[in-house]
Amino acid sequence: QVAVKQIKSINIVHENLKMGSDGESDQASGTSSDEVQSPTGVCLRNRGNRRISAEDLNKRLSLPADIRIPDGYLEKLQLSSPPFDQPLSRRSRRASLSEIGFGKLETYIKLDKLGEGTYATVFKGRSKLTDNLVALKEIRLEHEEGAPCTAIREVSLLKDLKHANIVTLHDIVHTDKSLTLVFEYLDKDLKQYMDDCGNILSMQNVKIFLYQILRGLAYCHRRKVLHRDLKPQNLLINDRGELKLADFGLARAKSVPTKTYSNEVVTLWYRPPDVLLGSSEYSTQIDMWGVGCIFYEMAAGRPLFPGSTVEDELHLIFRLLGTPTEDNTQHLLFLYFLMSEMMIAADEAMRQPYFRSLGPRVHALPENISIFTLKEVQLQRDPGYRNSSYPESGEE
Repeated sequence: QVAVKQIKSINIVHENLKMGSDGESDQASGTSSDEVQSPTGVCLRNRGNRRISAEDLNKRLSLPADIRIPDGYLEKLQLSSPPFDQPLSRRSRRASLSEIGFGKLETYIKLDKLGEGTYATVFKGRSKLTDNLVALKEIRLEHEEGAPCTAIREVSLLKDLKHANIVTLHDIVHTDKSLTLVFEYLDKDLKQYMDDCGNILSMQNVKIFLYQILRGLAYCHRRKVLHRDLKPQNLLINDRGELKLADFGLARAKSVPTKTYSNEVVTLWYRPPDVLLGSSEYSTQIDMWGVGCIFYEMAAGRPLFPGSTVEDELHLIFRLLGTPTEDNTQHLLFLYFLMSEMMIAADEAMRQPYFRSLGPRVHALPENISIFTLKEVQLQRDPGYRNSSYPESGEE
């Protein structure tokens, strides 16, 4: 796990900063509530000649089940580790993770370059610890400026967001020259998915993707986190059809009541009119407007408000919903915030009759479980796809 205290300190680049594999500083207390204990509630005692198994280690350090433990590490842990019914201190846990290979550049193999932005370059990679594919977001550090605030914010928030519909941050690698965030790898984003099927999606698939967007967003909003940059390019999809919210660089932890934020957020096409007009006081509606725009784009195969400038964007919105005047402002504001039924709260939207065909069990799933574990949730072949393993569309 990555502590907020450590992340806030990353913006100052220190030549000899000792950052642990989980991104925490050595000053962290050993009595914190995030100390790892056996998730099964069973006391694992290190008695006599009892050998520590890889399963014990996974529980001890909250490691992935498919971790590749280095040769000899279990024997070393057998000699040096405190009894398994006692929690590790942060420093001990950090040292253990570092010895296994977390927090080290050599643990990850770069494969293909996926994209490049102002501050970061994203690579497809492979973890030597699990042999699984990962996405490596390499953020360049300038000694005068340190890490971009977007990177610090992204890590600070993602450390607390653990959900089946939010991209998982696996590891952080900090060097003098770069900060590399190691994410789970997903095959494509929603924009690529729509392009691949000629922007003609099965309405069943639209429903499944929309539900997953709302499910991830409702989780964020319950934790008072606004994404603030929802767009198809920031929604990742794997070959199973699992959709995950990504790129939390513009996200913010919101306060109650709503505080003032920047109005330079959200890609233009998905930005609500009040923010376009300069409002810096907003809440979850900023994300829900984006959801409505994305819903339309998936269903219609084209963007709802593809403006080229702020003025053009407002013109497109007013042309569809009406231009505000002194007489109708209240009415139009009501329309704007109910552009569709999606403009209600995300958790409310998930229970709309539109999703009834997904079955009642979809609402009872634990947060970390994919909706595709249910037999009644299955993608269908999109009309635009020529080759697909999904079945033909049925009723919709």
